[in-house]
Amino acid sequence: MALERIPFTKEGYEKLKKELETLERVERPKVVKAIEEARAHGDLSENAEYHAAKERQGQLEARIQYLHSQLSKAEVIDCSGQSCERVVFGVKVRLENLDTGEEVVYQIVGPDESDINEGKISVTSPLGRALIGKEEGDEVEVKTPAGLRYYEVVEIFV
Repeated sequence: MALERIPFTKEGYEKLKKELETLERVERPKVVKAIEEARAHGDLSENAEYHAAKERQGQLEARIQYLHSQLSKAEVIDCSGQSCERVVFGVKVRLENLDTGEEVVYQIVGPDESDINEGKISVTSPLGRALIGKEEGDEVEVKTPAGLRYYEVVEIFV
């Protein structure tokens, strides 16, 4: 079975690496220390601090394992040297909502990087899939939970 690759921008990959390093070097030792301190208080069966620290440790270790998995499958795609004639992974695209006239700018990123508040949408999202391969001036129809949306690709840039 082939290893499934996960697309990342260089910035997204570095952000995940930094998070992993922080969790392993800073947060993990803090949790271990909190567990040791809670153990020192005696009876563990009724020790809320101990149970909270153990729960935090479980969440932390799960996140660390997840990050290791994602980074091992990561494929960093650098679009900075590409021409911006078509929408491809990593580029930014200015769209005009044809119903409202509102303009938005989104960067097409990998699933683990998407954050609508930062203007980053996943390449696997309905809008991301609809935009791939489009050129400036193209109209895009996107089926969303709120119904059909219509956009025009105004500008593509890095």
